[in-house]
Amino acid sequence: MRLGVVFDRDLPPESLPSFARELDGTAVSDLWVVEDLGWTGSISSAATALAATSRLRVGIGITPAPLRNPMLLAMELANLARLHPGRLAAGIGHGVQAWMRQVGAAAASPLSLLEETITSVRALLRGETVTLHGREVSLDGVRLVHPPAEPPPVLAGVVSPRSLAMSGRVAQGTILPEGLSPERLRSMIEGIGATGDHEIVAFIHLYVGDDAREAMRPAAEEQAGFLQVAPEEVVMAAGSPEEASAQVRALWEAGVSTVAVRPVGADPLSHVHALLSAL
Repeated sequence: MRLGVVFDRDLPPESLPSFARELDGTAVSDLWVVEDLGWTGSISSAATALAATSRLRVGIGITPAPLRNPMLLAMELANLARLHPGRLAAGIGHGVQAWMRQVGAAAASPLSLLEETITSVRALLRGETVTLHGREVSLDGVRLVHPPAEPPPVLAGVVSPRSLAMSGRVAQGTILPEGLSPERLRSMIEGIGATGDHEIVAFIHLYVGDDAREAMRPAAEEQAGFLQVAPEEVVMAAGSPEEASAQVRALWEAGVSTVAVRPVGADPLSHVHALLSAL
């Protein structure tokens, strides 16, 4: 069981190095960086976090396949993996389709694009020469000159049943979004249908304090719209340290390999420290 922390997209990017260094001295195993349209780029954020730390695994959660040519993405990931062996996890997803349309990057078949991207990126990271003329991806005899000796795991950030099954077939792990109940997570993990060392990463909002209900209301309402559930159904690690830690443990017990908490508020790391004291 692993515990990660998400560097929230609303935090100022210049605070990432000190945020990462503080986490590097704790029992936290991972730091996850995000890539949402208009906020920050995940590759540059991952590079910054890796350079600022010596121990943490840094996860990309997630980069949208429509914005990244598979060859270029493999080149970037290989570079990070060689500079920081064993400390990178690469999440790739469909991207929010409305955002992809805004920038003229929407795919005719998002599912095909993601499967072909993950398949080709993994092969390139293994040092293979790749030729693929798929529905969405076209590569003709390309390879990495400097493939990493230890390829980073490639995970799919997905939600729908068909995408979950695809992740189980071609990815080394699956990243699941904030707000899911342990029961729903169990059902989704069954839908992935993977065997072996397929990592399940689940994000969850974190806030420790007596004012948790009010402080988390905006996040609950936003995530409820994404998950298409009522705000009160959005699961969060919130309340007292004991209540927050119980929710994290419930996700581990549901089959999640890595719980990545997303602390909310002006002093996000204070919530992480409070959670760690209870765990």
